[in-house]
Amino acid sequence: MLLTATLVGRLPTAMAPLALLLAARADHAGTTLGALLAALYALCGAVSQPLLGRAVDRRRLASVALAAATVAGIAFAALAVVGIGRYPVLSGALVALAGFATPPLEAGLRAMWPRLVAPQDQQATFALDATAQEVVYVAGPTLTTVLCQLLSPAAALTGCAVLGLAGTALVASRRPARALSPVRRKAHWTGPLRSPGVLVLLGSATLLGASLGSFNVYALAAADRHGTGWLAGALPAALSLGSLVGGIIWARLAHSVPADHLLRTISVRFAAPFALFLLTPEPALAVAAAVLPGLFLAPWFATAFRQGDRLAPQGTATEAAAWLVAVISLGGAAGTALAGQLSAAGPVAVAALTLASAVAAALALALRR
Repeated sequence: MLLTATLVGRLPTAMAPLALLLAARADHAGTTLGALLAALYALCGAVSQPLLGRAVDRRRLASVALAAATVAGIAFAALAVVGIGRYPVLSGALVALAGFATPPLEAGLRAMWPRLVAPQDQQATFALDATAQEVVYVAGPTLTTVLCQLLSPAAALTGCAVLGLAGTALVASRRPARALSPVRRKAHWTGPLRSPGVLVLLGSATLLGASLGSFNVYALAAADRHGTGWLAGALPAALSLGSLVGGIIWARLAHSVPADHLLRTISVRFAAPFALFLLTPEPALAVAAAVLPGLFLAPWFATAFRQGDRLAPQGTATEAAAWLVAVISLGGAAGTALAGQLSAAGPVAVAALTLASAVAAALALALRR
């Protein structure tokens, strides 16, 4: 129940970017403004997550998340009423507010698992969590498209408000979310960042996010190269499918080696298949190849968040998980921006960036344990 409620509460993070793009187009404000607002929403959400995570560590998830979801819901509802095109400055302020008030459900839940699940079941639990997040990124855009087609983009923005608040309220109603933080003390101002292991993990996560962001641009470049528009959506979908399958398999496996060794091994296996895209394979082969790195994506997330909980200083588990969420998003944005600059040189150049980012993520873990 707790995982399901969290997924519902996180739907706005996958719905809002597309809803803002479609709302801007419907208001004749242009795709450029919609893209800027979508980027602003993601950036503000990434910046606020560690701050909200720290608040959860010092208080409780229910109160912090519910307050944030209420603010975000009001901002989304106001956007639906005001519109995007008529008052762009006001729209930007509301989008920023909605992003900053993104409730820390993902980090909060992952910080709770070690307290709720027996040690022997934690690997399977983290794998299930990492696999289930694919549902958010499939259902969110789909629901947004349906609402826009049947009703309007304003209805999609209203849906962000309703679903975010409803899911967060369900999470807040559960006893684990209402429990006080197990360590209620004044933490060091650097929080989990004073742990060298956490810093290494965050660096690797940033590079992994960059590889994911650049791969989306690769999909567009490859689609243009082959003249097959469907490839732009099929490649990221194949990566997600691989992640779904890999997460299910990972949850059923038993591992006796330490988590840090597992993470290094997974990172290498995630990076290696991206070398195939330097060969500019035909569309069907490219889709099949995209499944291969995806098989190790959910296991990477599951192991990284579990390791982050172990490495974080006492009383900073939620903030550490929030930092992981944030740097993956920021890395994705940086990878997308850099790949966009390289896209004029063709898909091979973008594929090289994707491979380099994934390899660097593995090296960061290998060189500094």
